[in-house]
Amino acid sequence: MNISSIVVQTLPKYLDEVVQNLKDCEVCDYHMHDEKGRIIITIEGEAVSEELEKLRVIEDIPHVIAADMQMSYSEDELDAHMEVIANGDAVPKMLNDDSIPASAIRYNGDLKKKEDLTTFAKNFDKTER
Repeated sequence: MNISSIVVQTLPKYLDEVVQNLKDCEVCDYHMHDEKGRIIITIEGEAVSEELEKLRVIEDIPHVIAADMQMSYSEDELDAHMEVIANGDAVPKMLNDDSIPASAIRYNGDLKKKEDLTTFAKNFDKTER
């Protein structure tokens, strides 16, 4: 199951109409809006393709200027990452090896810059020395 939050933008003069259309369209859940025409909704889908179909429906509502995904949660993806973490060592083997001098240990960078955390986690203990 995927859940994504979307910010919908419209002109303030169309705000009430767009909010009502979003509430009536049955592809999203309305949460809130402000006087500037920003509307917060969420969509759910079994896969990203289903979420994208729903996003297209929202984009086609009259007077919607933009509808952009802001945050996304994928239960299956999270479960897969948690399994990798649970089955891996929390500390790389090299850090527990007293025969390796500290000066020989190389830092591999910030996790925020890693594109594929699953591959990173699987290869964590294979770091060059």
